[in-house]
Amino acid sequence: MIPFLTQSMIALGVGFLLDLVFGDPYFMPHPIRLIGKAIEVGEKITRSCFNETPQGQMAAGTVLALCMMILSFGIPFGILWICTQVNALLSLAVQSFMCYQILAIKSLKTESTKVYAKLADNDLKGARYQVSMIVGRDTENLSMQQVAKATVETIAENTSDGTVAPLIFLAVGGAPLGFLYKSINTMDSMIGYKNDRYLYFGRFAAKLDDVANYIPARVSALIMILASLVLGMDYKNAFHIFLRDRYNHASPNSAQTEAVCAGALQIQLAGDAYYFGKLYKKKSIGDAIRPIEYEDIARANRLLYGTAWISTVLCLLGMGVIQWLI
Repeated sequence: MIPFLTQSMIALGVGFLLDLVFGDPYFMPHPIRLIGKAIEVGEKITRSCFNETPQGQMAAGTVLALCMMILSFGIPFGILWICTQVNALLSLAVQSFMCYQILAIKSLKTESTKVYAKLADNDLKGARYQVSMIVGRDTENLSMQQVAKATVETIAENTSDGTVAPLIFLAVGGAPLGFLYKSINTMDSMIGYKNDRYLYFGRFAAKLDDVANYIPARVSALIMILASLVLGMDYKNAFHIFLRDRYNHASPNSAQTEAVCAGALQIQLAGDAYYFGKLYKKKSIGDAIRPIEYEDIARANRLLYGTAWISTVLCLLGMGVIQWLI
């Protein structure tokens, strides 16, 4: 029998390395896509069970979110429990694979690099298409510079959502808690919009995501500042912009890492953007010490990987200390 904490430590380390090497191959069925499908089906079911009033839609969205949380935690927990009854090494292997699928480090770099390649070839149409795959805003009228900015913002925000936050949840509660976090994050990305369709239905999911990411977003920002120091970037400006602009966003969490990234790269992020054909006025993040360029995508990815490595080491050290103490 392998102690739970020991198994979780090994699984986290193995899963991290697997993600860096393999990413998310398109041919491989992915549990996050299954979660997304479940949310789509669940939305249809819960909407049909409640009336169309704001209160009814809020109730429907709350029921959906609670059901998804229970399923996303309970199913992997049950699978791991069954594996443990069969063989401890089987349980370790399955949890390692789960951790691998929860993390999204290489896939973020891979998808953002596709935008980089199109910009490097001066293919604006292709760059707009590639960036539309990773951002929620309208992209058909973006300039080369705006495409680069949108891509850097996505890398910066997802350094927390796709890397540090999942690592923290994995360190605290293993793969089941990691999948619970990913279900919350996926719900926010699918139904957490403030538009006519989801203003009430997605409100609980959006607030839930704010709560789940409150601590991880701030931890991510601090680790990213450390990574900028290690990588020889402008860590002093990163810390300055973090303190000044970390709340320049409608979300209490999204600007935390965006502010650090903007400061480290000496560029300005955020600002007004179109979503579903409607212009949203947004504060800027950082100072335009220099114009943003497509090479900033590569720089942001370096910052992503530096933050990921430091976060993983810190999580494993923390888990090791806790195991030693108990």
